[in-house]
Amino acid sequence: MDTMLLTPAEMGAMDRAASASGIAGAVLMENAGRAVASAVLARWPNRPTLVLCGPGNNGGDGFVVARRLAMAGWPVRLALIGKMPGGDAALHAALWNGKIEAFSSDMLDDSPLVIDALFGAGLSRDIEGDAAVAISLLIARGVDICAVDVPSGLDGATGQVRGVAAPAQLTVTFFRKKPGHVLQPGRELCGEVVLADIGIPTALLAQSPARCWENAPDLWRAAMPSLRATSNKYHRGHALIWGGAVLTGAARLSALAAMRIGAGLLTVAAPRAAWSVYAGTLVSAMVQPMVDDVVDFKALLADHRRNAILIGPGAGLEDATREAVLASLATGRAMVIDADAITSFAREPAQLFEAIVGPCVLTPHEGEFARLFTVTGDKLSRVRAAAAQSGAVVLLKGSDTVIAAPDGRAVINTNAPPTLATGGAGDVLAGMITGFLAQGMPTFDAACAAAWVHGAAAQSFGVGLIAEDLPGLIPGVLSKLSQT
Repeated sequence: MDTMLLTPAEMGAMDRAASASGIAGAVLMENAGRAVASAVLARWPNRPTLVLCGPGNNGGDGFVVARRLAMAGWPVRLALIGKMPGGDAALHAALWNGKIEAFSSDMLDDSPLVIDALFGAGLSRDIEGDAAVAISLLIARGVDICAVDVPSGLDGATGQVRGVAAPAQLTVTFFRKKPGHVLQPGRELCGEVVLADIGIPTALLAQSPARCWENAPDLWRAAMPSLRATSNKYHRGHALIWGGAVLTGAARLSALAAMRIGAGLLTVAAPRAAWSVYAGTLVSAMVQPMVDDVVDFKALLADHRRNAILIGPGAGLEDATREAVLASLATGRAMVIDADAITSFAREPAQLFEAIVGPCVLTPHEGEFARLFTVTGDKLSRVRAAAAQSGAVVLLKGSDTVIAAPDGRAVINTNAPPTLATGGAGDVLAGMITGFLAQGMPTFDAACAAAWVHGAAAQSFGVGLIAEDLPGLIPGVLSKLSQT
């Protein structure tokens, strides 16, 4: 399954490439409109339907939808907002045998279903005027909506709303999804998304500069660690976690997750005052007491077999946390920096970025991200800029977690259920990434795989999930992955 995401500009290039290969634009438009009509017929029973068309190609798709639904015996009205479309859209407008009406609010009185074909994903300005009024009425009336490509007003590149956009129950898009379909609030506004084949050859993707994907196992499955008959615990890596003295639960959740995801060995560096807490609960891990935190931690780093390091969960905003991060980065080993370890560099983010010389993953939430980075723009652009600036893979958490590598590759994770909004879930994710790194997975793949497994584990549990449930759910997800 190809989960590449194309911006509107990249999709436009695919349309032009298809045309250059001999596929007429009018044919692609006919195929698109037919796909929308088929999806509508499959979802809703025959009902009066209003097709709202705009002045561009999206409106042309709408004319095809209206014709196809009328051919299926549906009562259809078509309203045009703006001027009559030109080009390929004009050809399909000429094939419509019904009336072309001006939109009025009373049309919604007897039209429980609306086909939103006003504007497509490439909208570059805020919606205003008659179109804004019409969309506001759709929202107020609460009618069922099928959006063509995207809900009108949704920016297909960013998932942001340009002025106003009505939520759809169904969105039908073409060839490949766009970032706006999976980034919030676009993902919520689109409802169910149907991806339709309209005849653009998949081989044309080789010409695309797109480097963004919706997270899925096919992206990183080849990099997943595998168990072999000759493997032993040393082959599976040795993770090292800095434990906090007060919030001891955070590092323990990370430790359990790292072990469940497959790290062969795990050491928790525990402050002397909290050593008994860690040692009494982490029976599968080694717990090393630290009398002088930084000195003793550096001694643990001297063992090169400890090949993946996590600092942050429950670490505390102490000078020792920052010093431990810098000492770990100096080794050049794989590292995950999370939570307090991120905030510890809020006053001197450049010091952190300059110290990143090896494989590293930063896992901030929005608040922590803002403490390190001053980049602006949409979420995808911000995370890409942060990765390029820091030299690390950056995973910005949320319902639409975005993961970016310094080279510009980006993945948007979409399988995280709302139940993951619970304390400690991020600590589990950090531990999972660390466990994958310990087994030799590249940083970008490890972050993407951990985010997906994290979401799948939560989905498998359902409501009532707490962070302590997650580590025990990981093996079931990994087992299913190995069977597919």
